[in-house]
Amino acid sequence: MSQDVPISERILGELLPERVTWSLCIHIDKGKEVWVVTGMLSQYLESVTDSVIVRDEEHNPIGVIGGKEIMENLLKNPTSNLFYGMKVEDIMEPDPVRVTKNTKYKDLAELWKGRGRAYAIIPNEWEFCSAISAQKILEIGMRCKTNLVISDLPKKQPITFKKDDTFGYVINSMFENKARKILLEDSNQYLSDRLIIETISEKMKHLRETDDFLNDPVDIVELEEAKVISDDLKINEVSKIMYDMAHPFVIYKDWLVTPWDICKVLLSPNITEYTVK
Repeated sequence: MSQDVPISERILGELLPERVTWSLCIHIDKGKEVWVVTGMLSQYLESVTDSVIVRDEEHNPIGVIGGKEIMENLLKNPTSNLFYGMKVEDIMEPDPVRVTKNTKYKDLAELWKGRGRAYAIIPNEWEFCSAISAQKILEIGMRCKTNLVISDLPKKQPITFKKDDTFGYVINSMFENKARKILLEDSNQYLSDRLIIETISEKMKHLRETDDFLNDPVDIVELEEAKVISDDLKINEVSKIMYDMAHPFVIYKDWLVTPWDICKVLLSPNITEYTVK
């Protein structure tokens, strides 16, 4: 592979020649109630699939559901009626982002930026489609060669919450700050859309256990911990660490690093060296 062409200008089939279609789409058929997809999302959010595809009667992808759709609709309808009275097609984002093996990486990133979701589908050899999400791009990040390190990434002001904050406050804060993960103040513990959905599904019986969800405190949620590292690692090194994590989130001093940060830094024209294997 030529070493003088930026990764951003290369096509997906060149960057991931054998693995580009390895991440199969998790899907659900239209007509299913929303409670069904929440159970799927609590398992697959922040993974190599990240969102769930909605299919029509002919098994064609017609929409996508992720944490964004559940969170938005919780603000509008914070009751069990959301989960037992609505169908997945009622809340899905229509027309999933579609790419091919010939799509350049920079074009994929631009599509994601415009949609506000790092998720796309790509035709595969099994007559359906596979998924490409920010976590999939970590495979590219770990194969690049660059002297760029974590401290070269833009710093992000950490978005924090307190244990006695309400679900309404936390979800609104996520949307206002365009953050899927927010930190418990003075700690490396975090709350995410996946953890909220998991709590709703498993502890709150899809809101059958509460009459005032948005004003309930979030202390019912079991938080998870971001991985704290002490070294200013290179981009390929931190990509490898996150690739091996079930739910990637790394903290180095004042830098918060997620797979989306790797997606953005790979657009640098200075990152050209790359090894497929």
